[in-house]
Amino acid sequence: MSLRFKLLLIALSTLALPLAGWLFVRQMEQLLRQGQEQTLIATANALAQSLDALGAPLPPSGSALYVHHAPGRMVVDGYGDDWTLLAPFAQNLGPSNDPGKLTLLLCDDDAWLYLYARVRDATRDRVDANDPRAQIADHLTLTLQRGALVRRYLIASAAPGHFDALTLGDASDNALPTIVEGVWQEDGSGYRVELRLPRAQMPDRLGLSVFDSAAPTPDSSDTLPLLRLSKILSTQLARIVPDGMRVRLLSDEGWVLGAAGRLADTASARGARRRWLEGFVYRSLIAPQVGQAADFAPSLPRLDATEVWQALSGVVATAWHRGSGSGDVVLAAAVPIEANGEVRGALLLERTSATLPLLTNGALLSLGGASLLALVAAGGVLFAFASVLSLRIRRLRNAAERAVRAGGRSDAPLPLTDSRDELGDLARSFSRLLEESAAYTDYLRTLASKLSHELHTPLAIVKSSLDNLEHHSLPADARPYVARARDGIERLGAIVRTMSQTSRMERAIAAAEPEDFDLAAVVRGCVDSYRPLLAPRRLDTDLPYEPLPMHGAPELIAQALDKLVDNARSFAPENGWINIALHATQDSARIAVANSGPPLPPAMQDRLFDSLVSVRETGARGDAPHLGFGLFVVRLIAQAHRGNASARNLDDGSGVEFVLELRGMPRRPLAGA
Repeated sequence: MSLRFKLLLIALSTLALPLAGWLFVRQMEQLLRQGQEQTLIATANALAQSLDALGAPLPPSGSALYVHHAPGRMVVDGYGDDWTLLAPFAQNLGPSNDPGKLTLLLCDDDAWLYLYARVRDATRDRVDANDPRAQIADHLTLTLQRGALVRRYLIASAAPGHFDALTLGDASDNALPTIVEGVWQEDGSGYRVELRLPRAQMPDRLGLSVFDSAAPTPDSSDTLPLLRLSKILSTQLARIVPDGMRVRLLSDEGWVLGAAGRLADTASARGARRRWLEGFVYRSLIAPQVGQAADFAPSLPRLDATEVWQALSGVVATAWHRGSGSGDVVLAAAVPIEANGEVRGALLLERTSATLPLLTNGALLSLGGASLLALVAAGGVLFAFASVLSLRIRRLRNAAERAVRAGGRSDAPLPLTDSRDELGDLARSFSRLLEESAAYTDYLRTLASKLSHELHTPLAIVKSSLDNLEHHSLPADARPYVARARDGIERLGAIVRTMSQTSRMERAIAAAEPEDFDLAAVVRGCVDSYRPLLAPRRLDTDLPYEPLPMHGAPELIAQALDKLVDNARSFAPENGWINIALHATQDSARIAVANSGPPLPPAMQDRLFDSLVSVRETGARGDAPHLGFGLFVVRLIAQAHRGNASARNLDDGSGVEFVLELRGMPRRPLAGA
């Protein structure tokens, strides 16, 4: 990973700032919500006390039957199509051992009270209400009570259709209906009864019990009070509810008995798109728990929320839920209403809070914008700093590599040596190292010529002494030692001659006159002369047919190729192979000499072309000495042609490849130009 990306990763640590700010905004929002909750609870308690002061009737305690407002035009036909919207609020009146046996729904309009009962009874024992067996057959008992008056009816039918209920007991008082008519319908799970009563004769209490002939139980005459949304209570609540709030009075079973007020509408204050964005940010980042509360829709006749039941148990509760607007939230507070130490109901007060999301969203957006700006600024500064630092390091690296390829010599001083920072110290250390390396390299390059010059005289003295010694009579046992000394002198003389040739070769390379020639023709001519020399080894070639122009010294390139081929011949076995290839690249020519044989040691691949370096094993007596000057001369010729020499092991491990890349000698300006 590059330095600039590492510094960019470090810049990401500034993300801790918006994270801390986000946590702070959430904590601030929680404190604001707690303050609003306490304020709304105090308001709800004040409203509950105001109701008591106004003498508003409290909801009855215990179970009751709720009379819904008719959802539409009701048709008494025994089918539940008209009751679909009210079906979720059906009340269970079945026995305790079979609670789902009888369910009841009540609703009213301006003229009638409607009743819809559903009985689960798979057995069939049906008779009409006037049949003598009606008391022991399947039937319903309807009990109506108004004040002290109580009237009971037996509802039964032998077949689906209209029925007449049988009045049980005295029917002389017209305060309650004397005749009850309705429709009886059946299906595979039981039967349904739908009837209506005049609104003018609406009872105060109502009871309904089922008798199943397959499991007979005594008819119950218990009645339950009827509850409905009271206009009187709603009017009293409207007198005390503050503006912008909605209040509902609930029974101890959660039925809505009175409602007044309306929530403030903030839709006109802000655009729909902006409100949606604010609501999304608020619910996603600041208060994700808002909107998860139960539904407090004003159309619900009964509220079945945890907060409501908590208030009905005597504990004040609050809840936050989404408002009608996209960015609004509604705070609801439920407080218990008590009488004589008994909870008789609850008061639910709601208020829209559009300011809270605005404040918190504004704080969060400001914090996010500032953090993003700081992150971009820090990242930009660090990226720019990393780019400059990487550029300086890259310049120093390139200069050092050029100096290393040039044997420690550099045409220009290393960059950054005048800098006062750590990179300047590193550049000055590199400069001193390259100076030491260049001095050592120069010493090695001149060592051969110095040794050859210094050894000529003592070698001549030793050789002349051996010649004179051979002209004297020597004991027979001394002659082998004289022969060994002469052999050593000859080998030492060969070494001195090789070093002298190398010195002359360096001077010849420096003084070579470049010319334009066809490199392909030079290589092809050398290859033709190598074939008898390399036998019995197989010689493969890959040479271009078209000319390959080059500006340089063809005789030097031929000498370099001679040394590469001689090196390949010395390592390739007699049954092995040698491959010579020439290819043109984009800006250079590439000569490759590969041979089968042992691979190069990994540590020597980059040092083979240095002076006095060789990987050959010590030969037997009489073998020509190998001082490592051949490949050194190859490198000098490559550098003279602005190229380089390299060696590598073949990928399949079958041998070694030496590569000579040539770009040509620089053209000298014409005299007088």
